[in-house]
Amino acid sequence: MYLSQKDGWIEVITGPMFAGKTEELIRRIKRLQYADQNIMVFKPAIDNRYANNEIVSHNNSRTKSISIVKASEIMEHVTEETNVVAIDEIQFLDEEAVDICEYLADHGKRVIVSGLDRDFRGEPFSFMPKLLSLAEYVTKLSAICVKCHTPATRTQRIINGQPANYNDPIILVGAQDSYEARCRDCHDVPGKPVNYEISKKH
Repeated sequence: MYLSQKDGWIEVITGPMFAGKTEELIRRIKRLQYADQNIMVFKPAIDNRYANNEIVSHNNSRTKSISIVKASEIMEHVTEETNVVAIDEIQFLDEEAVDICEYLADHGKRVIVSGLDRDFRGEPFSFMPKLLSLAEYVTKLSAICVKCHTPATRTQRIINGQPANYNDPIILVGAQDSYEARCRDCHDVPGKPVNYEISKKH
């Protein structure tokens, strides 16, 4: 049960790549458009895989959006008349995105965002843990592991046909040719340090 519109809130759609996060975000946006809600849709300018001024899912669902470089640019477009603010691939923005989402929700806006919860290393992605903890509603989606076909919760980066090394850069925007969905067991990150190891009794 959602809160009343006057209260404002944050919804986060998260999970690995190929889980349908953008598809779900677009579905919610279109439902609100049918209800004549005033919606502002944003995407990071770095994510130009399919279009510069649209958010586009891997299944080619799409809707118009505003490309931004910094999270603060959102405030240049939101007005008193704005009911809903939607942001795709929020993990590619700077950490001020968290404060802006909080501010908008505090001022009666419904804020719907989608983004990766983990980076290719399998570790929490930047400020996403903080945003997830502040959200009223979290939808965590899974994909299908390309190796064993079980539910996938992680994103595997592939470079030249091989798993990316732990020390590679975090942000490298790509699609099927450079990323795969993997389960915990099939996720492979060469060079990842072992922080804890269960001792074996002999």
